[in-house]
Amino acid sequence: QVQVVESGGGLVQPGESLRLSCAASGSISSIYAMGWYRQAPGKQRELVTSITSGRIINYADSVKGRFTISRDNAKNTVFLQMNSLKPEDTAVYYCNVKVRATTGWVDYWGQGTQVTISS
Repeated sequence: QVQVVESGGGLVQPGESLRLSCAASGSISSIYAMGWYRQAPGKQRELVTSITSGRIINYADSVKGRFTISRDNAKNTVFLQMNSLKPEDTAVYYCNVKVRATTGWVDYWGQGTQVTISS
């Protein structure tokens, strides 16, 4: 079994910054990718950013230039530095870990951490 634990959410004002962390542990053979999704009230969960083991990075257009993902492969951790936060960034942020399987990968999710941007 794989455990995924996030931390770092909170309440900040527009323009401020937050840093999220995510650590994966357990029966991990090899991680293909780690990333962050978010879900705002009444909306579908959406991809924010992801990074593969080969450090190929993908960002949603809405966060490009403001958010930065980084990863420590040796520690199976991923970080999300969020700058210039906007009220529309308010959501529950979920860490996603794609563990390699015989065919493809298996998705594991954290419990989610609330990020609220409000003045």
